Amino acid sequence: MQVPMRWSDMDAYQHINNVAFLDYFEMARVNLFFEHPTHDEKTGLRRGLVVASHEISYKRSVVYDAEPLEIQIWVSGIRAAAFTCHYEAFDHGRLAVTGSTLLVPVDFALNRPRRMTPVEKAFLERYADDASASG
Repeated sequence: MQVPMRWSDMDAYQHINNVAFLDYFEMARVNLFFEHPTHDEKTGLRRGLVVASHEISYKRSVVYDAEPLEIQIWVSGIRAAAFTCHYEAFDHGRLAVTGSTLLVPVDFALNRPRRMTPVEKAFLERYADDASASG
């Protein structure tokens, strides 16, 4: 997915600020859950996910450019009530940042985590890293 950098994402050192990458990764995640499902896939993943944790590693600094970053996203560790999204951010074809987000589906009426439905798991498995799809 192409993610544009914003002029306001620069820090005092003229690099894209480290926290901006969490926004870029969120854009890729929103694209995955809102743009890819078909209308017959009614999943709670579109309205009931919370972030449990993030990990991020910076490989090289990124300078603002009108050319968007390329964000690759995939899923692993699909369990009964959690899964992980992984990301790689490429700047002009060079790997710049990697990261992951542990996500938990939540029943907001009960204010607690919930198990994923078979439809939700099947959706996630389409974007899974084959080596670690279910766990």
